[in-house]
Amino acid sequence: MTTVGKRYADAWSAIVDVLVANDVHTCFGLPGDDLELLRALDAAGLDLVPCRDQRNAMYMATGYALQSGRIAVCALGKGPAVTHAATGLLEARESGAPVLVLAAGVPERRRGSGGFQELDQVAVTAPLVRWAHRVGHPDRVVPATVTALTRAVGPPSGPVYLEVPDDVRTAEIRVPVPRPTLPVPLVPESVPVLPGPALAAIRAGRRPVVLVGGGMRHRNDDGAVERFAERLGAALFTTASGRGAVDERHPLFCGVAGLYATAPARALWSSCDLVVSLAGRLEETVVEGGTPWPSVTVVQVNLDPAGLSAEFPGPRVLGDARHAVLGWSWALDEDRGAEHTAAITVWANEIAVAREAMWLEVKEELARAATLPGIRVAELLAALDTTASEPRVLVQENGLQDMWSYCFPFHAGGGSIVPSEQTPLGFGASAAIGVKVAAPDHEVTAFVGDGAFLAARADIAAAAPSHGGVLYVVLCNGGYGWLDAQRARLGLDAARYSFVRPGTPPPAVDGPDIHCRVLRDKATLTDDILAARRFCAQGGTAVLMAQVAPDDIAPPIRDAEVVPQ
Repeated sequence: MTTVGKRYADAWSAIVDVLVANDVHTCFGLPGDDLELLRALDAAGLDLVPCRDQRNAMYMATGYALQSGRIAVCALGKGPAVTHAATGLLEARESGAPVLVLAAGVPERRRGSGGFQELDQVAVTAPLVRWAHRVGHPDRVVPATVTALTRAVGPPSGPVYLEVPDDVRTAEIRVPVPRPTLPVPLVPESVPVLPGPALAAIRAGRRPVVLVGGGMRHRNDDGAVERFAERLGAALFTTASGRGAVDERHPLFCGVAGLYATAPARALWSSCDLVVSLAGRLEETVVEGGTPWPSVTVVQVNLDPAGLSAEFPGPRVLGDARHAVLGWSWALDEDRGAEHTAAITVWANEIAVAREAMWLEVKEELARAATLPGIRVAELLAALDTTASEPRVLVQENGLQDMWSYCFPFHAGGGSIVPSEQTPLGFGASAAIGVKVAAPDHEVTAFVGDGAFLAARADIAAAAPSHGGVLYVVLCNGGYGWLDAQRARLGLDAARYSFVRPGTPPPAVDGPDIHCRVLRDKATLTDDILAARRFCAQGGTAVLMAQVAPDDIAPPIRDAEVVPQ
């Protein structure tokens, strides 16, 4: 006979109790008409970051999950609230962010009757999440919540969707003893690697590249990847989403691969003889867009089968990239030969020369910028780096001119949160709030375009009084610079197809918790940023707007010829 262990007045109280038991501290969202969830959160002492837009709420939750490595929760209403959040769900899925979406739903007895905001929400969300489920009975509330959390954590991790219909939401919940808990992962202390094609290819490499993907985030706190690159004598690159997973001040680090790589880094790629891809997807911006992908063996390792590409020659390993790195490092320690050591010494020297050339490019670009009117993006990034404290993290968008921040070493060091290959407008501007909530001791800077800022403006203002601390640096070109560049390339009429309206920065956000300034003078740039950082350190939100010129495009993007010259 089942013994009732605990009774809850409603489903939200039971769900919140499960969240507390699993170390969840914060919820983002815009709930529907039923505010019992807020009452349950208050009773449990959990924080809610109230949002004005469901899409931005998903972005905040995703930023929180990516920065912390923990589960984030996003609360929604029903019907259009769910469809409005769909873009955020897509981004969370592509980023592998463990986000639990809690949504309202029409009662079971009203399904099919054309009820208020009725929608088959599971069908809408299922393609965008790892698991989508509608709780059909009060007895299923707690087991379904535990299952959702388990699926979100993975591996692989990703968003999940849990719908609580109104009639289930208001029912009494009885939980048997013992309450179900999340599974405990078995993590081996050491992982010996058996001989095989992957290890053989790694041993044979003399000019290797190690490419670190987003799946290594929170899997390299002890520098295992850097030690592996040292043992291998490899140039160390990341994908855009993998940035922040390795130490960017390491002497082997050469930046973001593919579209964002500078000319010296591209030269390394064109002459390597092995690529080791760790927990990445070999996405389009990595293998195309200016950097010739070498016709060499590519060793891939990924815990997610969907992350293993069949487009490249070389062995593919299904497993934890961290464990593979530890095992391969141990194997390499066993067979260091003089011939191999001499070969990697030559390669290491080439890496060092390339890094020196990269830094020289930065100096030359800054010298050129100093002769030009207005504040240039390279000068902004240099000032942000010189005024920053540790620990810090830069949250980015993916527009034409904020892509400067992807191009090492124009921005170097610190953590990084970027959008996935989906690159939805406004992700970075909203995600920065979630990042700050996840890492209150970090200096968080959002480097965004004015289009992204406007998409998130209402939520930036709403979050400022209680969840501030973010510095926004807004690059103002009056709209969508990338689209305008493509318009110009095709010779289309600028008046008819007006993607940008240069001139006035977007409307400022006002309030005692917001410090807003327009940057106009190179001479005072550093002082202006320092003043904004001091305001953020006191819990305020700072917005610095800078007018940017249409031709202010990062060298790797220019070199890739994806925009008109």
